[in-house]
Amino acid sequence: MLVGNKADLRHLRAVSTEDATAFAEKESTFFMETSALESLNVENAFTEVLTQIYRVVSRKALDVGDDPAALPKGQTINVSKDDVSAVKKAGCCSV
Repeated sequence: MLVGNKADLRHLRAVSTEDATAFAEKESTFFMETSALESLNVENAFTEVLTQIYRVVSRKALDVGDDPAALPKGQTINVSKDDVSAVKKAGCCSV
């Protein structure tokens, strides 16, 4: 996934949206622009990454078939809304 950050600073853009889109298409990857300042697509970007990971893992599970020994055992991590709210309150990159 290719994410163009700081979409709110269009006047300082180093790469045009068209160039980024063309590059993403050439590389067969997903492209999205985000802006934390404007709350634009930030959550959508994370959701898209998780969706794509799920699709890849699901495809691999289907390819393996019914052999439970073929896939490594994973661990389920449940994230509640309270956990997400706590992270949002802390802010990005706080020390």
